[in-house]
Amino acid sequence: MSPKVKVEPKPLEGTLSGAELFIESLKKENVEVVFGYPGGAVLPLYDALYRNPIRHILARHEQAAIHAAEGYARVSGKPGVVIATSGPGATNLVTGITDAMMDSLPLVVFTGQVATGVIGTDAFQEADVIGITMPITKHNYQVRDLKELPRIIREAFHIATTGRPGPVLIDIPKDIATTITEPNFVTEVDLPGYQPNFSPNVLQVKKLADALAKAKKPVILAGAGVLHGNASEELLTLAEELNIPVVNTLLGLGSFPAEHPLFLGMGGMHGTYTANMALYDADLLINIGARFDDRLTGSLQHFATKATVAHIDIDPAEIGKNVETQIPIVADSKEALKKLLKLELTAPDSEEWRMELNQNKKEFPLWNSEDGDEISPQRLMEKIHEVTHGDAIVTTDVGQHQMWTAQYYGFSKPNKWITSGGLGTMGFGFPAAIGAQIAHPDETVVAVAGDAGFQMTLQELGLIAELNLPVKIIIYNNQALGMVRQWQESFYEERYSQSLLPSQPDFVKLANAYGIRAYSVSTEEEAERVLQETLLDRESVLIDCRIKPKEKVYPMIAPGKGLHEMIGVKP
Repeated sequence: MSPKVKVEPKPLEGTLSGAELFIESLKKENVEVVFGYPGGAVLPLYDALYRNPIRHILARHEQAAIHAAEGYARVSGKPGVVIATSGPGATNLVTGITDAMMDSLPLVVFTGQVATGVIGTDAFQEADVIGITMPITKHNYQVRDLKELPRIIREAFHIATTGRPGPVLIDIPKDIATTITEPNFVTEVDLPGYQPNFSPNVLQVKKLADALAKAKKPVILAGAGVLHGNASEELLTLAEELNIPVVNTLLGLGSFPAEHPLFLGMGGMHGTYTANMALYDADLLINIGARFDDRLTGSLQHFATKATVAHIDIDPAEIGKNVETQIPIVADSKEALKKLLKLELTAPDSEEWRMELNQNKKEFPLWNSEDGDEISPQRLMEKIHEVTHGDAIVTTDVGQHQMWTAQYYGFSKPNKWITSGGLGTMGFGFPAAIGAQIAHPDETVVAVAGDAGFQMTLQELGLIAELNLPVKIIIYNNQALGMVRQWQESFYEERYSQSLLPSQPDFVKLANAYGIRAYSVSTEEEAERVLQETLLDRESVLIDCRIKPKEKVYPMIAPGKGLHEMIGVKP
C-alpha cells in the first residue's frame, strides 16, 4: 500500500470549486466529524475532504453511517453530518432519515447526484432523492446554482438545530461540486416562513399555574422535548417544589432521575403499573415535550379522560393532534418552565394522591420469572446498571431488549439513553453506539442488541476494530425475533410464523474474526463475572448472553386497550 501523500489545503483567496465551498461551509458550522461512504457522484467532495482536517468516519454501510450520526447527535447536542453518493448510496439513508425525523434528531445529510445535464434521464446511479425524502425531512434542497451552496448549507444547519430538531438533506449534482466560483459565504439566515416560537404565551403559563393550584391528582409526562430543550434541571425544580409525580415517555428517560421518590417510571405499552394508572386517573396532566403517540396512550378512548390536559411543545403541530388539550403552550421546554417557576405557584393539595401512587409502587412493582436455569433478561440489565454505576451511555434497537433496558437500567442523567423510539428500527443500536463513543470517547458506551437486530448491522464490527473504539456489545440472545414471538404467543395462538432463529452465526468467532474479544455466557454467574471483568475497561468487547428464550416483557397493553387494562401485572 502506497503511503498517503500530504496535500496542502488550498488557500481561500481567488476562486473555489463547489467541493471546496462545501468544505469551507462545514468549517464555518464548526463540524468536527462526518459519517459517510464515498461513490462516484461525491468523489469531488471526498477529494476536498482529503485536503482538509475534518474527521471522516467510514462506515461499512450507509445505513450504519446515518445511525452513527444519530447517536452522535443524540448525546452531543451537535448536528450529525452524513455524506453518501447518488442512487443506492442515497436510498440506503432513507431508514435513518425517517428515524431521525420521528425522534427529532438534528442531521444534515449530503447526497451526491448525477450531473445537472442528465437529471431526469435515468442516468447511472440516479434516484429522485428530493422526491423520496420530502416527506421524511424537515426540509430538503437540490443545489442547481453553485453560488447558492454556502447559503443553503447555512440554512440547513439552522433548520436542523432550531425549533423541533430534525434532518435536512442537501442533494449536490456532481458538476456543481466541480464548478468554480468566487466564494460568497453568508452568516445571517433569512427565512420568513420559518420562525420557531421559543417563548411561551404568559397568559397560557398563568392558566397552567392556576390549574396546578386546583389540582388534586397532578402528574407530569416528560418526553424527549425536555432533553432537546436542556430543561431537566427546571423539570426537577418544578416537581420538587410542588411535589408533582413524574412519568417518562420512552424517549424522555433520563430527563428525571430514576431513583427520585417522585418518579413513577415509564408510561405506555410496557410502562409500569404505577405510571399508567397515574396517567389514567390524573385530574391534571402536564405534557412537556411528548407527542402522545399510540404506544404511550393506548386506546385514546380511555386516555386521561378525567384530566385537564396542558401541553408544552415547541412544535405547534403536535398540540391537539392526538389528545384534546385545554392549556396549549407553544414554546421551548426550558423557556416555558422558567416562566412558570418565576410565578408565585401554589402547590396542589395532592398528598393523598402521592400516597396512593406510592402504595401502587409497593404493590405492583416490575417483576421477572424465577424459573429455569437460563439468564433472566431483567436481572441481566440490573447487573449492567450495577457494574456501570448507572452512568453508561446505553443504546438499543427495538424489541424486547429495548423494553427491558428502558424498564430496568434506571437512567438518572440526561443524554445517556439512545434508542429508536418512533420508527422502531432494527439494526439501529450498534452503529448509534459508535456515534456516541466518537462524541464522548472517554465514556462507557454499551450497545444492547437483540440477536436478530444485531445481524442487520454487524458489519460495523470492522469499524470499531479499525478505530479501536471501546464499545461494549451485549447481545440478548433468545434465538428469536423476541417481540414478534411474544405477540404471536399472546395474540396468534402460538403460531410462530417466521419469528424463530435457530440457526445463527457463532457471535464469538465472528467478533474474533475482526480482532475483537468476545464471550458467550449462559448462566447468571458467568454473565456477572464477564460483565465485571469487561464493562469498565477501555477495550471493545462482545458478550453473547443466552437469555430465557420465552421470557416476555411485562406489563403489556394489548392493541386497542386502555392504560388501565394492562396484562402481566403481578401484586
